[in-house]
Amino acid sequence: MSKQQLTQLLKKEFLLEFRQKSTLAGIAVYIISTVFISALSFKKIIQPTVWNSLFWTIFLFIAVNVSSKSFMQETKGKGLYNYLYYNPRQFIFSKIMYNMLLMAVLSLLTFFFYSWFVGSMVQDMGMFLLALLFSSTAFSGVLSLMSAIASKANNNMSLMAILSFPVLMPLLMVSVKLSKNAIDGLAWSVSYNYLLILVMLNFVVIALATILFNYLWRE
Repeated sequence: MSKQQLTQLLKKEFLLEFRQKSTLAGIAVYIISTVFISALSFKKIIQPTVWNSLFWTIFLFIAVNVSSKSFMQETKGKGLYNYLYYNPRQFIFSKIMYNMLLMAVLSLLTFFFYSWFVGSMVQDMGMFLLALLFSSTAFSGVLSLMSAIASKANNNMSLMAILSFPVLMPLLMVSVKLSKNAIDGLAWSVSYNYLLILVMLNFVVIALATILFNYLWRE
């Protein structure tokens, strides 16, 4: 894998994203408004389970909305250009890496505003942030691959949602359990297995994407 070409692809993703400042502003407004409306609806949350469930529900919708556009903006002309000039593994790897970085930042931003408007119940902040970062990268990796598959079916968002749901559910269950341990302030030894699962899922998603994307690339 050419490091220079991979760097160019990542740079291209950042340039395209930051060139459209309205997109980033829209994402920020979406996060703040969603968290603010949730805070108004629930007023004061007392139970940690409710706090945790609401946070991951908000995070899930944000992840789907952000990662879905990964391949939805690719036209046939762009697809042909990418096919001629880029290696498929480098191309999908750059997409996943960019989405992982973006989702990691947005997850921290979501948690910041959620803690501000709703309040924070996290006792072990270090474990919670690790769970959030690894979960966000795993989510973005899965959704990027599903977005690539859906883009071959005329950018069918419904297909992406259907394909993503059974894959994201086990990941979401692990994330919820790990974050709940952090909220309760349990010892790290209790959460090591869940944290290891999240780390391994990140590697599995990247490996599967680089292998399976070759078949989509030829279409």
